Amino acid sequence: MRLVVGLGNPGPRYARTRHNAGRMVAELVARRLGAGREVARYGGRWSEARGPAGPVALLLPETYMNDSGRSVGPAAGALHAAPEQVLVVHDEIDLPFGTVRGKAGGGHGGHNGLRSLDVGLGARTYPRVRVGVGRPPAGYRGDEASWVLSPFGEDPAEVEALIARAADMVEAVLADGIDEAIARFHAAPPGERARARAERRADAGAAAAEAPESGAAGG
Repeated sequence: MRLVVGLGNPGPRYARTRHNAGRMVAELVARRLGAGREVARYGGRWSEARGPAGPVALLLPETYMNDSGRSVGPAAGALHAAPEQVLVVHDEIDLPFGTVRGKAGGGHGGHNGLRSLDVGLGARTYPRVRVGVGRPPAGYRGDEASWVLSPFGEDPAEVEALIARAADMVEAVLADGIDEAIARFHAAPPGERARARAERRADAGAAAAEAPESGAAGG
């Protein structure tokens, strides 16, 4: 990876909104890697650091989400980075809150930031770290746009844990590549599948024990 991009919107108004989850992750990664001083470059906030596998640049576009490609395209070009060397971190409404998933390219799924990147990079093959922010709950008064542009309503500790886990995955991608990171982070914790099977067997046994006995034949 040559470039890490944290998608979001600039300014304090959007700083802690769901749509800025990717930006929050990239900011945390920059702190963890001890990135140098930020400068204004390529229509965004730019810094450089020593990653696990070599130098890496970090970019927070200041162009607003829907025009992210106008920042990321020139930045990738200046680094001579192929789309596959640009790691994009973004919020994902189709993942439940707290979920972190990787993806090696693909469509934009209606995400306007990714839609703009497809144009700016001229490809859809860039890897992503997707930060699950969940869909609006039943009874929410507003559309999806207002939902992602609203602040997180979950416990702050849970939000911090989500951002930290996504930053862990970014660092894993930087160290070992997207495929290895996906294999590691998507895997169920040790013993989880066995526990799930045991719980299903126990539930089935309890249901069978509670079922009424089939009637004996009368004569």
